[in-house]
Amino acid sequence: MADELTLTVTLRPAALDARRGIVRLHPEVMAALAINPGDAVRLSGPRTTAGLAARAEAGASRALLYADDLTLGNLGMRDGGQVTVTPLEVVAARRVTLTGPAEIVAVVSPEMLRLALLGKVVSTGDDVSLIPQDVVPEAANRSLVEAARRSLANRVGYGWTSALLSVLSIEDADAALVTMDTVVGWESSYSTTSSASVAPVRPTAPASTDPDVPPPSLDDLPGLRTQAKELEELLDLGFHHGEVLARIGTKVSLGVLISGPSGSGKSALVRAVAAQVGARVFPVWSPELAALTNDSAATRLRGLARDARAAGPAVLLFSDVEALAPRDEPGPLATVFHQLIAETVRAGVAVVCTTSRPELVDRSLRSPDLLAVQLAVPLPDAAMRREQLVVLTRGMPLAEDVRLDDVAGRTPGFVAADLGALAREAGVRAALRQKESESPTVTMADFEAALDVVRPTSMAESTLEVAAVTLDDVGDMVEVKQVLTESVLWPLTYPDTFARLGVSPPRGVLLYGPPGCGKTYLVKAIAGTGKANVLSVKGAELLSKWVGDSERAVRELFRRAREAAPTLVFLDEVDALAPPRGQGNDGGTADRVVAALLTELDGVEDLRNVVVIGATNRPDLIDPALLRPGRLERLVYVPPPDGDARTAILRAAAKAVPLDPKVDLAELGASLDGFSAADCAALIRESALAAMRDSLEATTVTADNVASARARIRPSLEPSQVAWLAAYASTHQPG
Repeated sequence: MADELTLTVTLRPAALDARRGIVRLHPEVMAALAINPGDAVRLSGPRTTAGLAARAEAGASRALLYADDLTLGNLGMRDGGQVTVTPLEVVAARRVTLTGPAEIVAVVSPEMLRLALLGKVVSTGDDVSLIPQDVVPEAANRSLVEAARRSLANRVGYGWTSALLSVLSIEDADAALVTMDTVVGWESSYSTTSSASVAPVRPTAPASTDPDVPPPSLDDLPGLRTQAKELEELLDLGFHHGEVLARIGTKVSLGVLISGPSGSGKSALVRAVAAQVGARVFPVWSPELAALTNDSAATRLRGLARDARAAGPAVLLFSDVEALAPRDEPGPLATVFHQLIAETVRAGVAVVCTTSRPELVDRSLRSPDLLAVQLAVPLPDAAMRREQLVVLTRGMPLAEDVRLDDVAGRTPGFVAADLGALAREAGVRAALRQKESESPTVTMADFEAALDVVRPTSMAESTLEVAAVTLDDVGDMVEVKQVLTESVLWPLTYPDTFARLGVSPPRGVLLYGPPGCGKTYLVKAIAGTGKANVLSVKGAELLSKWVGDSERAVRELFRRAREAAPTLVFLDEVDALAPPRGQGNDGGTADRVVAALLTELDGVEDLRNVVVIGATNRPDLIDPALLRPGRLERLVYVPPPDGDARTAILRAAAKAVPLDPKVDLAELGASLDGFSAADCAALIRESALAAMRDSLEATTVTADNVASARARIRPSLEPSQVAWLAAYASTHQPG
């Protein structure tokens, strides 16, 4: 056994370990140091840091220590070098103080910060990331780590994985392990709470008493001024004008429920208004409390209420409240939470709960003696996004070519956190380009590049990968493209025109035709043409064997579509989702799904700026009620390509393929009877592969290669199905 070993540290780019504080060693090296996976090690180079040891993969060098870029930076190394590895007897950290970018400090609570650092060994002076340590070993409750990951993405946006924090101090240690008992907080942000049974909470005081982390100004929250004014009037009346209420003989309820998309600024709104009225904010992250035992959580809740009552004008802010008071099967903790809200509000303390999923919150919370006031934070429209971008880029040296109006128009579905991530990504790309410049600027090209990687958090699931194609790239199909432009793009792009003319735009479109004729490709082209978010789901994906789950999946799909509007919802293989009712043997599941789908498309709740496209090759297997006006009212037949269309498809597919001038695509297209659009694209692809088989140094695709591919590819269209669909199209609405 060795006390220490000197190894060469090298960069390990694997995403599995990235920025998690993990170093990998050869198993024999670990045996020599008498350490196991998950044990802490001290690393000494130009600087000293610490990390968690893990086994390197088979074939790793015994002389190397594998680390990520963050660990290399903490060692003071750029390109690797010699490092001394020593086993470290790690202790649990009692208190860790950190600092970070102001936008991170403002939205990440100490509870969420502790979960992001849980299971990591931190050292004074090190940089750490917010990416949870979920590799080795099981250091924490897995559900807590996953909840932290989701909340960080919601609060910070997609930039949360790249944010770096600095460890300022660790109480009574240079390096220590962060546990659930560790008090973690931002610099100068600790509560004076002395109760050992209550985890410390960071109270956000007015800006004058908390200069390190000032609360946001209302001027920094464009689009929320109406909600801010209503909340400010309520809190000011309850905190500072009780005598007026007493003379009138009434009282005000200080229980508020704020709903809105994740990352839209609900918590920032509360902090800004609290600063205006001189109240302290005690933020609580509900999923962490819900993960505790009922007794521990109840004790924690009572301690929080006691501290808030003792603090004078105060606001108890519960984020993601659906975790504490779920609509389905509320437990004993929900009862305690109800009692706490009622007692706290009666004591003159405001209780504000926020949620991005109001449909999952216990309805009894909305009773008059609990959360009597309800505010809604809307998804920002283009004008509001433009205002938010102006605020977010105030400190950026923008080049003259930056058009924030264009950026706002290309970011439907983005909330404030997403726009913040977009601005940060554009700034990072500008910095990478101009490392040596004394006067760097952020250009429109930086925003264009950022738009390629930053996606709205409301579209985290069921998102269609938008290809770089438009309707102009679709060969032929002139009439089909015109119908889709009028039925899909116009309602999403020009809703004001429809309103001005006093008509409602088409709600949905059904594309039908033989397999492989371009229905899905058309939807991708529409997504690339229009300025709308795209939600894509195959019909069968929404079906579940559990009673109620399928209907809930349909409601959830359209809820996300409304939040991210303008939105295009693409239902592929819609015949699997909405078969004719009364003909199934599945216990009525399909019938209930069809009813839910019909209600969403043409129900009481209006479906604004949302267009639905269904695709199928069996339109006769769809419930007729789905095809009436107001639902999928326009039926668009996508026919198999004729000779001219096949030629256009071949040219589009071969746009990037170096074809020999002797290859006559027009003649080839005329000879491909029975070929679908997919078959034509496959023919071009197979021709290129044939050229590679002849020579890996080939620079062109010859006519012989095309002939060889033609002998391999067989047409996939069945004449009987094509004839039946053509007859169906002649007797039904053509679109």
